[in-house]
Amino acid sequence: MPRLDGVNEPRELPTAAPDSGGATAARGRLLRTLALDLLTIERDPLPRMSRPRWLAWLPHVVVGYVSVFFGFLTTEQLADHYQVTGGPALVAALLTGTSIMLAMFRPIAGWWIGLLAGGLSAWLIHTHVGAGQTWPWTAGGLIALAPVLLLVALRVPPRVTVTVVGVSVALTGLAEVFWKPEHGQSTVLPALLLYGFAGLLGYALRATRLARGKLVEQETLTEEERAQRTLLEERNRIARELHDVVAHHMSVISIQAQVAPHLVENPSEELKENLAGIRENALEALTELRRVLGVLRSELPDDPANPHHPQPTLAELDGLVDNVRSAGLAVTTEIAGVRRPLTPGVELTAYRIVQEALSNCLRHAPGSRVEVGIAYGPRELHLCIANSAPTRPAPPSHGAGHGLLGMRERAGMLGGELAAGPRPGGGYEVSAVLPMDPETKKD
Repeated sequence: MPRLDGVNEPRELPTAAPDSGGATAARGRLLRTLALDLLTIERDPLPRMSRPRWLAWLPHVVVGYVSVFFGFLTTEQLADHYQVTGGPALVAALLTGTSIMLAMFRPIAGWWIGLLAGGLSAWLIHTHVGAGQTWPWTAGGLIALAPVLLLVALRVPPRVTVTVVGVSVALTGLAEVFWKPEHGQSTVLPALLLYGFAGLLGYALRATRLARGKLVEQETLTEEERAQRTLLEERNRIARELHDVVAHHMSVISIQAQVAPHLVENPSEELKENLAGIRENALEALTELRRVLGVLRSELPDDPANPHHPQPTLAELDGLVDNVRSAGLAVTTEIAGVRRPLTPGVELTAYRIVQEALSNCLRHAPGSRVEVGIAYGPRELHLCIANSAPTRPAPPSHGAGHGLLGMRERAGMLGGELAAGPRPGGGYEVSAVLPMDPETKKD
């Protein structure tokens, strides 16, 4: 409330503390995360080698050998250097070997077992340390923890690696500060150098493995995107070509509907109206088709499939074969059955399949002999393009490598089938079956 004397004292606004609550909460979350990371016993197996395949399990065999070696080494050093024998020494040796073996599958649990083995060894030799002998680590125990730290660093995030190495060195230092024997030799500096190197090496190997995995994943995605893009481009090309076929027939329908009333004597008004409606619908459909064609061709303006280029048919097969022969390929053709005109879509698809197959022979099988077979059946058209083994190495190809994808798309569009693969005696073969009348093809 305002004061009675009319003077209002300014009130100071509360100021934020220098250390905001958000930063404190973030540090708390980080510490909790680190604590959970250091207390986890989650299974995280050591990955196998990707290549060569016959050496896939080599890292596991090496780690197993190392664990057995350091187990025996611990027993030998405790007995010979510190005169410690019996059950406790055997337990320390078993823990040392177990820590390395366990780190292959549960790295953090293996690290804790390694620290326990080191602590047990330090307790056993505390009263047996002579001049020049190391403590709290024995020489073998100091080195035995390094492969454990390496295995940990290979599987955990960098912050956990730093923490594990830091805790190992810090415990070594604390033991020396409070319980170091009179004649014991310090192991803090060797532990710092050795464990730091193991952590850095593990981090580098882990980063390399993750980068390689990301690269493989990216290459896979890129290949899938390239295949999808090729498929879409081929579908656009098919749409443009079939548009020309449909546009031709729609134009014919429009003209026939316009001429039909003049071919009938005294046509009725109902007939004239129906024919006028047919012509109007045909013109509207033709307009829409041309509009769609304009959009498709604007994406690839240099595409030779334009309104001024008639679509090829099997009648032009001889010219296509002659062009391939002039490029140095021996091509023979064989036609079986009664040769007859097909629907425009089937003619165009068959021509394109033969054209793409011959192009593949030129690129990938130079010097080979090629046989082109076309069989006209009662309801289906059979195509077979087979080449022998190449007589000379193929030059590097800069194509997208998805010609077969386009051929399958064309055949599938008509309800047909296409198969391709190597021949038993060498070479390659492409075969296709296309229905004569795609409209009667059942899904």
